[in-house]
Order: sequence, then structure tokens, then C-alpha cells
Amino acid sequence: MLYRRFGKTEEMVSVLGFGCMRFPIIDGDSTKIHEEKATKMIRHAIDEGVNYIDTAYPYHGSGMDKGGESEPFVGKALKNGYREKVKLATKLPSWLIKTREDMDKYLNQQLERLQTDTIDFYLVHTLNTSTWYTLKEAGISEFLDAAIKDGRIKHAGFSFHDHIELFKEIVDYYDWSFCQIQYNYLDENFQAGKEGLEYASKKDLGIAIMEPLRGGNIVNNLPETVKNIFNQAEIKRTPAEWGLRWVWNHPEVSVVLSGMTIMDHVTENIKVTKEADANSLTEKELGIIEEVKMFFKERIKVHCTGCGYCMPCPIGVDIPKNFTTYNDYHVFENAKARYKFLYNFIFKQEEQASKCVACGKCEGHCPQGIPIRKELKKVKALLE
Repeated sequence: MLYRRFGKTEEMVSVLGFGCMRFPIIDGDSTKIHEEKATKMIRHAIDEGVNYIDTAYPYHGSGMDKGGESEPFVGKALKNGYREKVKLATKLPSWLIKTREDMDKYLNQQLERLQTDTIDFYLVHTLNTSTWYTLKEAGISEFLDAAIKDGRIKHAGFSFHDHIELFKEIVDYYDWSFCQIQYNYLDENFQAGKEGLEYASKKDLGIAIMEPLRGGNIVNNLPETVKNIFNQAEIKRTPAEWGLRWVWNHPEVSVVLSGMTIMDHVTENIKVTKEADANSLTEKELGIIEEVKMFFKERIKVHCTGCGYCMPCPIGVDIPKNFTTYNDYHVFENAKARYKFLYNFIFKQEEQASKCVACGKCEGHCPQGIPIRKELKKVKALLE
């Protein structure tokens, strides 16, 4: 396993971090983690050198307003000496914060849920325009200072989903130790993007990367055109390896988070880390990725990563499933009829786009800023 310095924290973190949002589940229910399989996965990763474990308050939950099952599970999985082997990261649910007291309430709950006395890397979750100014007024700086002083957290950071100007404002507002941004070869200029990556690096912030594979969208069921582009390379790699290596190629990046769902994901990702040096891709290899990027950008219509923050829909619409099918229809040129069939005969009626009542609850939680109601109308017009 390779390790990199995590900015001004001076901690050394594994280049691969275990993202705890996509554990294997039972009967398709995201709140029912398959604990036996997930425990084997997370402990195997740690045994192989992964020392950065990233979870959050709502992960594997039934909605953004409730605590999910990821934190309690991680607390159990890190028993028997595993907690001492890792740096543990979790996040303050910023959208639930109204007062200074709320901050202490949720942090104390999280310490109990994770069965730990201290959190190594504590992030203010999914900062954007609507959450940031509320947190400032409620006293986020005072809270973080106090939590560091009393030992409940070691290092303070934030995760981000908004425009670059706000990112810079937040970076400059507080003496953060690290940040977490979305970055992959399709999102080089999206949200914080490359400009934010370089800005944070100059401030000596440790940088964690989320969505390096776009929720699997640049890995699964690739069209033949993309496979042929990748096959031009002298060294043959899997789509996951191409995606991860592109992110690791940036020396500003400290750790890349991967939400792994099966043991094969863990073993493949760990194998890739052995060559995850910065600036290790050749000009030809970078050109190949650029060609793949252009192919996808011309075809992907909705930039959904399948994170599920928009769910559950109060009516029952499966928003990520709608957007995945809609994008696949456009990406896979020779399978348009297949995706129409899947949509009309395999989707449950309540899951389809036409059932949307435009309440807008989903849009308030979407970290990608997708105009979900507008896009669902397009899905309905094309596929139903």
C-alpha cells in the first residue's frame, strides 16, 4: 500500500480510502447492511494497509433526515483492534443544523454510534450555499475549535458540493486541516474541480477525493467504443483502474475514497494502489483518457452519481434508477430498444418519472445540483 501526506495534519494516509456508503445489502434494502460480508471486506482492506475509513451520519439510511446504519456498523466492524489501525472520518449533517447546540448533539451521537472517544477526521458535510451561511451564523468555528480542544475530534475539514467561488470562500474562512471534493476525469471542471484542488493544495489542506468513478458510471457496462479506446494502450487496465489512476496521477490528492460493494472491488482496488504514484501516467495514456472523456461528455445527459441523497421519494419515484436508464439509453447506441423495454416492463409503475408530483424535496438534497423535476419530465417524454 502506498501512503501520502495528508496536508497540514502531517498524518500519512493510504492512497485508497474505504468509503462506507455502498456496503453490500440484504433484499435490496439499503438500511440492511449484510454485516458478515461487509465486515470481511472492511477488515481485509485494513489488513492490506488501508487506514482511512470514511462514513457519515445518513449513509445506509432511509432518508437524509435520519441517522443511517453505516456509522453503527462501522463501530462494530472496527472492534477487535481494528479501530487502532485506522484513521476514522465521519461528517456533521450540516442540513440538520439550526443552532450551536445541534452541532454538539450530533457529534456526541456519532461518537456513541461509532463506539469511539475521538474522530480523527471530522467533516462538515456537503457544504453548499444553503447550508454554509446557516452554519456560520450558528457558530461552526467555535464548535470546531471546542471539539478539537476537548479531544472529540482531531482534525476539522469539510466536504463540498457547489461552485468554485464558494469553495474558496469556505477554505479561507477557517483554519481547516483538510477537505473532500468530487473529482474524476469527467468532473475535472465541475464544482470545486481542478481549480479548487490546486487552491486547497496551496493552502496545505489534505485532500480526499469522492466519486472517483462517478458512482460506477465510468466503469460499468462500457460501450464498445470506449473499450476500443482503452485498448489502444500498451498496458491493459480495467475501467476502474483507468479511473482511479487518473485521480492518483494528481500529486495534490492525498486519498481517494471508493465505495466498495463486493470483495472483488476491494481486491481490485488494492491491487491498483501498488502503482498509484503521482505523475506516473504517460502522455499517451492521458490522451487515451481524454478521448474517453470526450465520448462520455457528448452523450451523458444527467450528471447523477447514484449517491441516493435524493431518496426516498415520498411518492416512490426511483430517481437514480430513472437517470441511470436515461443516460444508458443515450450512451449505448445499439441498445435503445432494450432500455425502453426495461423502463416500461421492469420498472414498477410507482418508480417511473411520470409519478413525480414536483414537490421538490429531492432537489434540496442533491449534491450535484440537478434540476431533478425538470429532468424527470425529459425521462418521461423519452422512455414512457
